[in-house]
Amino acid sequence: MKFQAFRPILLVNGILLMIVAAVMLLPAMVDYSVGNDDWRVFAVSALGTGFIGGSLYLTNRGYRDTLSLRQTFMFTVTSYVFTVVATAVPMHLSPMNMSFADAIFEASSGLTTTGSSVLTGLDSAPPGILLWRALLNAMGGIGIVVLALAILPMLRIGGMQLFRTESSDTTEKMLPRATQLAAVISAIFGALVLACAFCFYIAGMSGFDAICHAMATIATGGFSTHDASFGYYDSPTIEFICIVFMCAGSLPLILYFRIFRGDPGLILRDTQVRVFFIIVLCVTATLAIWLSLTKEMSLLTALRYSSFNVVSVISTTGFATADYGAWGNFSICVFFMLLPVGGCTGSTAGGIKIFRFQIFYETTRVQLRQLLQPNGVFVPRYNGKPITDSLAASVMSFFLLFALTFMVVALILSLYGLDFLTSMSSSAQALANVGPGLGQVVGPAGNFSSLPDGAKWVLSFAMILGRVELFTFLVLFTPAFWRD
Repeated sequence: MKFQAFRPILLVNGILLMIVAAVMLLPAMVDYSVGNDDWRVFAVSALGTGFIGGSLYLTNRGYRDTLSLRQTFMFTVTSYVFTVVATAVPMHLSPMNMSFADAIFEASSGLTTTGSSVLTGLDSAPPGILLWRALLNAMGGIGIVVLALAILPMLRIGGMQLFRTESSDTTEKMLPRATQLAAVISAIFGALVLACAFCFYIAGMSGFDAICHAMATIATGGFSTHDASFGYYDSPTIEFICIVFMCAGSLPLILYFRIFRGDPGLILRDTQVRVFFIIVLCVTATLAIWLSLTKEMSLLTALRYSSFNVVSVISTTGFATADYGAWGNFSICVFFMLLPVGGCTGSTAGGIKIFRFQIFYETTRVQLRQLLQPNGVFVPRYNGKPITDSLAASVMSFFLLFALTFMVVALILSLYGLDFLTSMSSSAQALANVGPGLGQVVGPAGNFSSLPDGAKWVLSFAMILGRVELFTFLVLFTPAFWRD
């Protein structure tokens, strides 16, 4: 690729950095209002980020052309690299004593809405830092949905072309459609955040906690303002509200727009949504029965703990009310299998996504029937539409690549001295953008602060890799990508 090809990429990244700089002023104002000197860190970071973003914009604004396919791949990856580095700066300079590796890890976790953290002492942390972490979740949540609906279908990433819309069939039409989607999704996201914050406040949270937790909940990001996460409140009402809104964030946000336009039955007709709730109900009931039989809990208490933590994991939010790793080997196996599942496509949730499992199931089912009846004609379907061979192959390739990447990341983590469960669960949670892993080190009762810096860099890379759907990042490492 020639340098000229990078100009539109740098132009859009410059705009993104200017937006990030503007958002940095919010925690600066919060810290200033309470007399915390940390406001200077955000002010200086905003100034530096805005200067770099403005320079990129001004030096490239004269270039007018549509993004080619390769440029779109490049933009998708570089947008995360630019924003992660920029958003890590105020955390590195803050009084939280974060190394640069820690700051990059925290920023990657926030912008990919993973929810893993290296921070402790959140209960006494400056409000600006707490708000900044929530804002990272919000920016990541909105950005990911726009990416998933407007850009990834065009790139034919792991079956995402299934969600291609008529107005984004070509590269030339991508940007206008992305702008429209961004406006609609931002409005829906904002409305859900306000509704969630209001409910949290009425249930007993402070106004600040309600706003921060609402952004993290709808973005399925998992950043809390307390070390104990939702266990800090020990409130069934607050937990129930969080369950409802974690599920809301796990459903395709564009569905809400279509429901608002007069099709309320759509949410029940969508097979992806139905399968999501079936999995949640079945796993919740199974774990509740297990807890009531083995942990001497009442069935109601068991339902309370299992429902919250199951929804938190499958929605890839990462909140916790209990150390579910201490519930026994059965629960560890259940949560380990839930880690990569994820929510619906077009939602803020991460993971492999429900629709890929559906396509995998339908393709396998048809293959089995074909073995029994070789002369029969069987067509796999998704939401009533035929699944093409290319779509099935794309999804199968994604599963294979996810499994291979998972094993490689886990193996690299083990080289840093991490035990088997920590390595495996850390790899799975990073690629699926879930939040806590399993075990005493990175489980719900711990965090990632004790990991070596090298492991944190690997996990930061894995979080971004998982969020851009693997292929988008890895295609950059192929020689053919760079040939003119």
